Amino acid sequence: MKSIRKISKVWKSKPTIEGAGVHLKRAFGYHQVPLFDPFLLFDDFHSENPEDYLKGFPWHPHRGIETITYVLHGRVEHGDSMGNKGVIESGDLQWMTAGSGIIHQEMPRGDQAGLMWGFQLWANLPASHKMMDPRYRGIVAAEIPEAELNGARVKVICGQAGGVQGPVRDVVVDPEYLDVTVAADSTFTHAIKRGYTALAYVIDGEGYFDPERNAFSHEVVGSNYFDFQRKCSCSAENLILYEDGDAVAVTTQKSPVRFLLVSGKPIGEPVAWYGPIVMNSQEELKVAFEEYEKGTFIKNR
Repeated sequence: MKSIRKISKVWKSKPTIEGAGVHLKRAFGYHQVPLFDPFLLFDDFHSENPEDYLKGFPWHPHRGIETITYVLHGRVEHGDSMGNKGVIESGDLQWMTAGSGIIHQEMPRGDQAGLMWGFQLWANLPASHKMMDPRYRGIVAAEIPEAELNGARVKVICGQAGGVQGPVRDVVVDPEYLDVTVAADSTFTHAIKRGYTALAYVIDGEGYFDPERNAFSHEVVGSNYFDFQRKCSCSAENLILYEDGDAVAVTTQKSPVRFLLVSGKPIGEPVAWYGPIVMNSQEELKVAFEEYEKGTFIKNR
């Protein structure tokens, strides 16, 4: 009998500053790494004040991971050591596999009204693929198909929903990345492989992410415990981590909810992480940073 996943934990994203001074909110990162395997970090950068984001993320290295940047509003100018350059516009996605090493920059520019809103997810690579050749995939909004599912609209970036296949394929940790909008008074149910890590990040609105309509079935992490206890639902900037099971179910009442649903196959290997580089041991980290200083970091040009 198939089981609907229950909520394991809920977080509220917290303000932080990254890059050259970009103000953003982090849903999870360093300290929660074992819980989210194979995912490492998830940031929500959302501001109508250009001073919060214009300094951007100047040239920096990555090795051993994939970075997935999804833009809702505004644009991000980018370039990298493979010669790729361009602009991630509203609704576009950049899926970058750093592999053996890449140096790139990302400079948010916002829209005409100054609004900049996007997300970045880091996915780990297993030891067998840490030093794979870097690759880059830029997906424009028109290339992201949509599925209509009984009151839910799903933009399928990676994986499958309602028989619709996303454009990003052949990724090592077998991820799924969906942008889901559930109409009011509706229920969205989606199958996820048993044993895979599954999480949801609420973009807008409010919904019940647990089959028992309980947003804190085991533990709520954050300063707003009593708020969750009162409402028993999850709203914008909440990050939900699921227990194991065969599917997730999200239910709405008087208002719709929009969220990102992400899943992937855990790697189960040691994580050695410093800044933009993630390896399996401290020795590998040391080698990576020594190569960066010596100018031998990039293996493929």
